[in-house]
Amino acid sequence: MGNKKKTILVTGSTGFVGQHVVKQLLADGNLIVASGSDITKAARFSWPKRVRFVPYTIPLTEDTQNLFDLFGQPDAVIHLAWQGLPNYKATFHLDQNLFPQFLFLKNLIANGLKNLTVIGTCFEYGMQSGSLSESMATAPANPYALAKDSLRRFLEALKDEYDFSLKWVRLFYMYGEGQSANSLIPLLDQAINRGDSVFNMSGGEQLRDYLPVSKVAEYISRIAKQTQVEGVINCCNGQPISVRRLVEEHIRQRRALISLNTGYYPYPDYEPMAFWGDNSRLKIVSNP
Repeated sequence: MGNKKKTILVTGSTGFVGQHVVKQLLADGNLIVASGSDITKAARFSWPKRVRFVPYTIPLTEDTQNLFDLFGQPDAVIHLAWQGLPNYKATFHLDQNLFPQFLFLKNLIANGLKNLTVIGTCFEYGMQSGSLSESMATAPANPYALAKDSLRRFLEALKDEYDFSLKWVRLFYMYGEGQSANSLIPLLDQAINRGDSVFNMSGGEQLRDYLPVSKVAEYISRIAKQTQVEGVINCCNGQPISVRRLVEEHIRQRRALISLNTGYYPYPDYEPMAFWGDNSRLKIVSNP
């Protein structure tokens, strides 16, 4: 994108991933417009005084004002905003997220946006097992994944009407600072910090694809600032690891004495037992 500093809008900037994306973009020397529904939440982070923060909540009905102007005509947009997670099975993803989000992004594009990066999910692949590549057909098996996959298709259709670059970043599993307290690693940390002797978990044999959220933010930053690789890009490690091994490695890193009570929780019914991402396209972006 040249030597001139570019302005990048990050929606959902105060979320788990968004807070790290803003931090990474600032470290890379970009000018940032950060958006979120709660400006007080932004104050918790290290970066609010270094960005222009625009409070905004995507409305259920169409916002007819020029949103491209509202956000200062950014050179690129990284769209992370999405309400209601981690409730993957609720139908509000379809009636309260899908169409409002499409209208929001269409407004930006119709008014001049040329570079758009949107965050998708590995759940778009549905219950397919093994190594998942971007060329595979999607088969979403819950309302959240269906809404995300539909938004991607809507935006792809919009390319017939408007000239813009679209990158659709499918995230897999992440861990790190700012993660929900009810996620696996934070729950394990809480148990270790309390001095618990036992940690209850699932059987732990499921194979997953994990990345530190800081690395995810680095990849998203690189993807957003280029336009050579477009379309769907898996943002993932590319190497499967069992959930049990992930937990055991974390316990070793913490030098903790805690036993695992595997099989206490059932395996989730909205994901297959073994899947991970093919990161071939990501490597092209990461190693230009």
